[in-house]
Amino acid sequence: MPAATDSGIVATFTKPSPGHAPCPHRFRHRTSPGRGLPAGSGSRWRLPAVRHSRVDRDGRPSRRTEPALPTQLADLDAYVESVRKTFQVPGIAVAVVKDGEIVLERGWGERERGKAPVDAHTLFAIASNTKAFTAAALNMLAEDGKLSMDDRVIEHLPWFQMADPYVTREMRIRDLLAHRSGLGLGAGDLLYWPTTTYTGEEVARRLRHVPLTGSFRDRYAYDNILYGVAQLVVEQVSGQSYEAFLRARIFVPLGMAGTRYNSDALKPGDNVATGYALADSRDLQPAPRLSWYNVSGAGGIYASAHDMARWMRLQLAGGTYRDAHGVDHRVFTEKTQQQMWSAITPMPVPQPSVPELQPAMPNFVAYGQGWVLSDYRGSKLVWHTGGWPGMVSRLTLVPDHKLGVIVLTNAELGGAFHAITLRVLDAYLDAPKTDWNAAYGAALAKSREKADASWAAHQAARVENSRPSLPLAGYAGTYRDPWYGDVSILREGDALRMTFSRTPSLTGTLSHWQHDTFIVRWDERWLNADAFVNFSLDVDGKVREAGMQAISPNTDFSFDFQDLVLKPVR
Repeated sequence: MPAATDSGIVATFTKPSPGHAPCPHRFRHRTSPGRGLPAGSGSRWRLPAVRHSRVDRDGRPSRRTEPALPTQLADLDAYVESVRKTFQVPGIAVAVVKDGEIVLERGWGERERGKAPVDAHTLFAIASNTKAFTAAALNMLAEDGKLSMDDRVIEHLPWFQMADPYVTREMRIRDLLAHRSGLGLGAGDLLYWPTTTYTGEEVARRLRHVPLTGSFRDRYAYDNILYGVAQLVVEQVSGQSYEAFLRARIFVPLGMAGTRYNSDALKPGDNVATGYALADSRDLQPAPRLSWYNVSGAGGIYASAHDMARWMRLQLAGGTYRDAHGVDHRVFTEKTQQQMWSAITPMPVPQPSVPELQPAMPNFVAYGQGWVLSDYRGSKLVWHTGGWPGMVSRLTLVPDHKLGVIVLTNAELGGAFHAITLRVLDAYLDAPKTDWNAAYGAALAKSREKADASWAAHQAARVENSRPSLPLAGYAGTYRDPWYGDVSILREGDALRMTFSRTPSLTGTLSHWQHDTFIVRWDERWLNADAFVNFSLDVDGKVREAGMQAISPNTDFSFDFQDLVLKPVR
């Protein structure tokens, strides 16, 4: 869910590609519109040459034979394969919804290298694309009369507490969804990322110790932790688990039979993709399947292109769906949908990292409730991205054109889903054909150059012959941060080992860098999140506190090491 990407659009809500050291090579992670018109309409794409599976609103294959996709997508197969090659993506799944019909749902490549192919039913972690489901759940409970979106959070969770009493008192349900709480970017993410042993309520209760870096409702700063609180509100108000509510009210009615609320709910034999990360930004390796059980409302769902097409169709139909018998049903009202799609928090309008991305630049960007709002080639977009270890995705809706696109990938480079999404949008918006694969490839190269330059600057500033002030044993001990908890540093032979007490995968070896600064290199190399550890001494020459800072500028922002203040406790 990175602070910035070379996406051409601000994307502070995906978890694309953590950084590493000591050799950083990571890529982190819009004129007059036309329409995708049917044959004979006069569109320059009016003679579609691509025939893909077409699915009616009841979920059954259509018997109609007219082509589904515009001619600009005649080379879609070759294009997706070129994207896979550029961004080293083992497998990709795509679904397209147009005018209430699912006109494309299929896969390319492999769900696991050397094994079964990706298809429309392959499950991927959709990560922060889960946030729209959480927003919908709260709004559905509001429609049920069980809460108001303007209720104070403490009316439903009396124990809820932020670092500032005023924010605690004034935080409304709506605020949980809008990224304007005063928390910093990704604040508190280490409480659940990577997988920790904290429960969801324990994570939320530790919010009182997470410092605020801005004023309440003052500016945009993406967070995940408040969506975990939103999940707890859903459970408290509905009397059901988050999983049970989503299954009963959304998944089952829409026919999203394969969707799982969390990786813990995956079953043996499930058609599920394996995520891949560039360990040390060099070798593509499988990333472990982590659990977000303690903050599922922020990013836990696993879903397929097939199932997400049904979710997009619901959104584009104003909250209604048609069952297998042709009967229409409503999940939420059109008024509620428009509220979720309305801007709450303005977001910075980005600048392109390379000139090739200039056509993708929006004129406005804002956050609603679980959705990002922006424009592309004169049309409003409603969209979001999602990132997980080894998997990133993008869901995009163009309401005025009744168009939806979902791209799911099992590798961490976000340029792939942007390149495919914009290629599809351009075809339906009657826009000039653009090689987005080349554009995002150029952005990737520039990102790697910047990471290399950052590492070179660190090396140039290093005092190589300096020595630590203390013997290694002098740095060993248990350190405590007010919001995270305990971190231990132990002497093992001639080395120091660091372990985060509630995060099993954050275990690594400290090596001396300069003076009283060390580098921790995590055993799990897929994390790509090595960090500086700097010790400060008191007047008696003992460690007063330790601080941390990610080495690479491309390190995923959820590794919020810089927010830790580690004090020795023994």
